[in-house]
Amino acid sequence: MARYITITLDKRGVSCRARLLDAEAPRTCKAVWDALPQSGSAYHAKYARNEIYTLVPPFADPQPGRENPTVTPIPGDVVYFGFEAWEIGNPAYGYEDASEAHSDQGATDLAIFYGRNNLLINGDAGWVPGNVFATIEEGLAEIAAAAQDLWLRGVEGETLSFARATD
Repeated sequence: MARYITITLDKRGVSCRARLLDAEAPRTCKAVWDALPQSGSAYHAKYARNEIYTLVPPFADPQPGRENPTVTPIPGDVVYFGFEAWEIGNPAYGYEDASEAHSDQGATDLAIFYGRNNLLINGDAGWVPGNVFATIEEGLAEIAAAAQDLWLRGVEGETLSFARATD
């Protein structure tokens, strides 16, 4: 039986619904599902292009490892990244001092991709593959419009939340 999550830009009041890809990424799906709900400051990607994400404290023990990885996510992909502290704490990235990016434990990045032509490469780190663990099946157009608004008007005060779907 399929499992679903709801992903919400809280301040903007926009949500989408994504189906977990249990067959393709079972360890990642289990880690995320067991850790829900998760919420944190919303960010719009600088490098990857059409991506919004949040950084939360690491929750997978052990980390799921690579499964269903990509460096070219497509619209509707929901992606998990596990980062060590040294990988994202670079001051040049512009995260606030209180951000999970500066945590000694590193951070988990939960991201959604809302447009085409994404490339997961970072000038400092090189390729940054992530685990595609869900696909947005409802509300992609609405979340894409809200994500574009984040890009144009800024992310300050916005949170991105992931929760188990209730219906």
